[in-house]
Amino acid sequence: MRYEFHPDAFTEYEEAAQYYAGCQEGLEFRFIAAVEHAVQQIIEDPKRWTIFEDDIRLCLTRVFPYAILYTIEKDYVLIIAVMHCHREPGYWHHRVSNRA
Repeated sequence: MRYEFHPDAFTEYEEAAQYYAGCQEGLEFRFIAAVEHAVQQIIEDPKRWTIFEDDIRLCLTRVFPYAILYTIEKDYVLIIAVMHCHREPGYWHHRVSNRA
């Protein structure tokens, strides 16, 4: 199954990687690997994670305090958010009605 990032989710992903790049040399690569690993697990078995809210599912990354929020569309998985787990809950809700 293929996947797509909502444009705002991809921006979050990039910004988080840039943040970690500024924290420690090479840390952004560990972050990217953690997100890619989570996305790969989602693609392999999209229904593996329970529904978080409505039809949105949540998969936690390893090591980093991030969750991948996604929906299962007809032909692909749509990643709604690469959410920092300490960020204000629900900030991503507008993305669901404006699916890319």
